[in-house]
Amino acid sequence: MKKLIFKKLTKDISYFFFVSIISVATIVWIIQAVNFLDLISEDGHSLKVYFSYTLFSLPKIISKILPFIFLISLFYIIINYELNNELIIYWINGITKMNFVNVIVKISLIYFFIQLFLTTIIVPYSLDKGRSFFRTSNVDLFTSIIKEKKFIDTVENLTIFVDKKNKNFLENIIIKEKINNKKSQIIVAQNGEIVDGDNFEKKIILNNGKIINTEDDNQNIIDFSKFNLDLSKFNTKTVTHPKTQEMNTINLLKCIKIINEYKDNDPNVKDKNFFTGCNLGIKDPILEEFLKRFFSPFFIILLGLSASLIIISTKDEMNYKLKNLVKFIIGIFVIIVSEIILATPITKISNIVFYFLVPLIIFSALYLYIFYQNKYLGRS
Repeated sequence: MKKLIFKKLTKDISYFFFVSIISVATIVWIIQAVNFLDLISEDGHSLKVYFSYTLFSLPKIISKILPFIFLISLFYIIINYELNNELIIYWINGITKMNFVNVIVKISLIYFFIQLFLTTIIVPYSLDKGRSFFRTSNVDLFTSIIKEKKFIDTVENLTIFVDKKNKNFLENIIIKEKINNKKSQIIVAQNGEIVDGDNFEKKIILNNGKIINTEDDNQNIIDFSKFNLDLSKFNTKTVTHPKTQEMNTINLLKCIKIINEYKDNDPNVKDKNFFTGCNLGIKDPILEEFLKRFFSPFFIILLGLSASLIIISTKDEMNYKLKNLVKFIIGIFVIIVSEIILATPITKISNIVFYFLVPLIIFSALYLYIFYQNKYLGRS
């Protein structure tokens, strides 16, 4: 009987959680997708790149909102059980309040592992996969980024100015291309057209103009009646190199190990590149990312325990709603504490262990409080 009762509790919490997180994540994803529209309008990427990148940002959104949705789910279900007199079924069947708390902790462990799986595997992979679309794409929508009477420098090493624009047709064009640190060229043309070349490559066909080549302090000018400028060789200024949050967890752990060992051997070296994304100069962001992946999920268990505070009171007590509000604020406080700790700089790798003591201390304090409250009331 007890197993069936707790199975229903787990089912109700899970159903409310998954419906809520899908709904909220979809709303947040749509808002974020709108903010990413400048990938098309300003950076000139295709719709395919845009939708692929925004889609792969969804796991990160889910991992960010999961603690808050889990807290709301627990509060909603447990309070509903109390208001509908369903908790009485537990007490009638010999289930103590501490038994109930222990089950909530076990349910929290399930969501702890879900969050850990997200932060250590799914999120880094999805972020890296999303970034990969920028690495393998060029600027596809030149027509969308070019504006009349404006200097456009969205494209790396390229600045474009047009006086008039009618779809793909341009008039009074100035193009500056930086070839390297010592060499550049300026192209001035009366008009031109953006067209698709072979293999779907973009190019501008320029008519009646001049090319001014500059190398060091020397210049030469070439007149042309028609000139084709290949646009496929240019890349957007969108960040394409891997970020720390996109590094897979195995490499992240490997990087921390290497940095720790190298620092012990040569403390005078402040900047050393070991492999892509692993650099001694960015030790702090790397350690911060480690905490985000392995430390933050532990607060899921604390949220479960804070929601268990609800059973200390009953709906017949005075200020029942106010008491539940205070308990909900305690859960929010737990989330805030986790974010504050993650924002605290780590000076030494050996200090990481102290960060994990914080959730352990809070857990012990909350659990002992619930235990003694129930013992004092004679309901444990």
